[in-house]
Amino acid sequence: MSKLMVSISGIRGIVGDTLTPEVLINFASAFGEFCGKGKIIVGRDSRVTGEMVQNFVVSALNSVGCDVVEIGIVPTPTVQMMVEKFHAAGGIAVTASHNPIEWNAMKLISGTGLFLDGEEGEKVIEIAKNKSYTLATYDKIGKVEKYEKAIEDHIHSVLDLKFIDVDLIRSKKFKVALDTVNGAGGTTIPQLLETLGCEVVGLNLEPNGIFAHTPEPVPQNLTDLMEVVKSSKSDLGIAIDPDADRCALISEEGKPLSEEYTLALAVKLLLPKRNGTVVTNLSTTLAVDKIAESYGAKVIRTAVGEINVAKKMKEITSTIGGEGNGGVILGDVHYGRDSLVAVALTLQHLAEFGGKISALHKSLPQFSICKKKIELGEINPDAVLEKIAEMFKNEILDFTDGLKICRENSWIHLRKSNTEPIVRVITEAPTSEEAESLADEFVKLALEK
Repeated sequence: MSKLMVSISGIRGIVGDTLTPEVLINFASAFGEFCGKGKIIVGRDSRVTGEMVQNFVVSALNSVGCDVVEIGIVPTPTVQMMVEKFHAAGGIAVTASHNPIEWNAMKLISGTGLFLDGEEGEKVIEIAKNKSYTLATYDKIGKVEKYEKAIEDHIHSVLDLKFIDVDLIRSKKFKVALDTVNGAGGTTIPQLLETLGCEVVGLNLEPNGIFAHTPEPVPQNLTDLMEVVKSSKSDLGIAIDPDADRCALISEEGKPLSEEYTLALAVKLLLPKRNGTVVTNLSTTLAVDKIAESYGAKVIRTAVGEINVAKKMKEITSTIGGEGNGGVILGDVHYGRDSLVAVALTLQHLAEFGGKISALHKSLPQFSICKKKIELGEINPDAVLEKIAEMFKNEILDFTDGLKICRENSWIHLRKSNTEPIVRVITEAPTSEEAESLADEFVKLALEK
């Protein structure tokens, strides 16, 4: 049997294995109790198990007295937005994001529209563990209503951004090759692009949950999109993950820009228009820092995890933020990774630039990231991090999230996993060869007795 993944942001598992009806009912009931039996927004991605999972979730919420607003197959950020719109007590996105087709999950959203933080998540886990929720009597059972304009609302909120010039983008008549991997993005991104006057060359747009390829939008999974960009002579390619919170870009030459550069492009567009602080995580590209530096702007780094970035952004009213996995966060819309925001900002930037996206990419500081993981076996991961910290104690060290060694044009970030005996090694340097060499060096150091 596979493992049920329980974290502060929800639960994840394989349907028919660890993600059982009993588990879904227990956690949804616990979340309803945590939310004070208020109104809950429920949306889902297109997975084939989505409707079944949603039915259990909604029934469980009703059983503890929560009213539910169902918004259908929508991007996860749309669920977050609707929590704010309805002043709801919370939200549940039924999605396993980029996990394989057999997985599903519940992502839990607080009444602020943010995912649960550590303290909130632990409370829900505790309620579920003890089953300390109260079932409603017959006259207090929650009701269900449907809201069918969530996608329309989301698109309008993006188009209404003051730095999105819809007429300018329309005048460019961009041709865009789009792959939404049969996920929730197929319900929204084509509509957004067409509203912006783009000709859409679509791949895997039908939101049927039968993923046409491994769903994470990383280069090795996007070879078909790369070919279509070239054969259709598109201006760019856009890849969206199943729950449409991440966006990866392909140049007109059919080459991936690296997910890191989705955020870097957005930062470069926005800082001249509205200077301020950028928030991102410790494992995001240095290109963001170099761009911010050129505008005299500050960058704040947080622990890895969307909630950490979003909370800090909200706390300081940050200009823009996000993560280097293609996740752009713009507080003007809401505090969550949002592929609609990423797409609109990319097109605006390209329209203003007036050239090819490959040239726009080359105008940014160039860095390359390498990611490896170390299988530790019986070795204590904390001991590994302590050993390496001691070896490099004369360098700039950051212990916010594992260990990060910060250098002028490179860095090494080591993070232990909370679920398995591994340490993740993420490195960045000006070239892929340098990044790979750095990663190999630290893998070797970690395994030395």
